[in-house]
Amino acid sequence: MGMTMLSNIETLAVLGGGIAGCYLLAAFGWSIAFPERRIWPPKKATTGIKLRVWLATISIFAATLVLGIANWNSFDWPAFVRWGIGPTLMIAGNVVVWMGVRKIGFGATSGEVAELKADGLYRYSRNPQYVADMVILVGWAVLSASGWAAFIAAFGVLVLAAAPFAEEPWLEDTYGADFRTYKAKVRRYL
Repeated sequence: MGMTMLSNIETLAVLGGGIAGCYLLAAFGWSIAFPERRIWPPKKATTGIKLRVWLATISIFAATLVLGIANWNSFDWPAFVRWGIGPTLMIAGNVVVWMGVRKIGFGATSGEVAELKADGLYRYSRNPQYVADMVILVGWAVLSASGWAAFIAAFGVLVLAAAPFAEEPWLEDTYGADFRTYKAKVRRYL
């Protein structure tokens, strides 16, 4: 129960999600340690950089999806728990993510400079999209009740939780006192 032997596709999903997560954690870690030589957010948001970041992020979500389907309910959780909690979290997370994209624009979610937003969802959390992405991953892990999906989802949550630490020095440099005031008033996550 929980974690079982993996098929070839499941092994690829674990490796793909794991490599993508390691890539992003390394980029964020480098950017946190060396903000003047940061990788994320990029100094110039080229198509190649955006593609690499989005591909890695999508790989984590795709791996979680594949593993959840392949190991469906390996935890043997009751349907009312899985179906009561999982879809609720996934729907709520998607609503918040897409409201955030609508508010700041797709470019800003891909590392481009945009106007600092401190209203709407951003008055409650400095990172509502990251929080919502975490909620989506947790929702799928609950719905699928899969040990391997939960493992990659937890890794994805770690990656998403690290991203703001890489972004905050850049936000402070870019927006100065406005960001510092905003940072003092609004929490990083919730």
